[in-house]
Amino acid sequence: MPAKRKASTMADTSADTSLHVEELALSQEWDKTFAQSDLVDHTKVSFPNRFGITLAADIYIPKTAAPKGGYDALAVCGPFGAVKEQASGLYAQTMAERGFLTLAFDPSFTGESAGQPRYMNSPDISTEDFEAAVDYLSCRDDVNPSRIGIIGICGWGGISLNATAADTRIRACAAITMYDMCRVTANGYFDADDNAEARTKLRHALSEQRTEDFRSGSYALAGGVVDPLPADAPQFVQDYYAYYKQPRGYHPRSLNSNGGWAITSSISWANARFMHYIGEIASPVMVMHGEKAHSLYMGKSAYEALAAGTHPENKKLVVVPGAVHCDLYDGGPEATNGKGGFIPWDTLVDFFQKGLA
Repeated sequence: MPAKRKASTMADTSADTSLHVEELALSQEWDKTFAQSDLVDHTKVSFPNRFGITLAADIYIPKTAAPKGGYDALAVCGPFGAVKEQASGLYAQTMAERGFLTLAFDPSFTGESAGQPRYMNSPDISTEDFEAAVDYLSCRDDVNPSRIGIIGICGWGGISLNATAADTRIRACAAITMYDMCRVTANGYFDADDNAEARTKLRHALSEQRTEDFRSGSYALAGGVVDPLPADAPQFVQDYYAYYKQPRGYHPRSLNSNGGWAITSSISWANARFMHYIGEIASPVMVMHGEKAHSLYMGKSAYEALAAGTHPENKKLVVVPGAVHCDLYDGGPEATNGKGGFIPWDTLVDFFQKGLA
């Protein structure tokens, strides 16, 4: 057994606390699930988060001249298990068409972003990724640093609320068709497993998986959206299949379209306290959900916490008639490039124009 080292009482003057940006291999082709707009300029960028992981992102800039003081800017991410070439990129490009400078990024350990081992996540690092995107936008010469907002979709809707509670630079937040990932992981869908026995069973399975992963030398994946689709699949699983497994939303780098997250990623979400302080958010927040979304109960609960908080006057719940969960990813199967579908773009634009003012 190695000898124990005596703890040093001297300051570590050799510690490297500088920011490092890893060189990433970024695809230069247009490989999105939506068509490219001729109203905006597009480029790829990278930036580090506070844990030293370099994130890959797409920047969308209106072709109109920047206003004095810089553009209003938005960072966009989600859904949980998706990549920037899917829904978040569509939101970013569409909002850039409406005059915002936007950034859609891949979370740590996924897509074109760095981070090893692949396909891991945690509440802390995910929240940090949004804050790192704000770091980057705040330091661009063409952005007004006092007018930065964020959009989180699906699981990243809950993460966007958590980030807004932590970071006062986020001046407005829209949580779209949101999940509370801690709640759904620990309690199951519709809180059906909200009891100690079910959680103990989950913890046991995840603990055993840790042992198996260490023994095998690799982290097993949970699998993305089920394929082939079972005949008795719940409607929301059918909706996920229709997006992630079909040309409408499939992408080769998307976790949900392919092998999914590492199984043991669930450990952190099942044991974390999440969105606990969203009632203290002073910035404007809009929770937008589909009327027929299976996840609507999570959005309503989040809004209730916001409305019962210290600044209820600038909190808003928008329920889109007839929309299921995935309809707010891209407007639904009848939409074209997000247009003509369920996403109320004018409502979203109006919220940020007023919220960032």
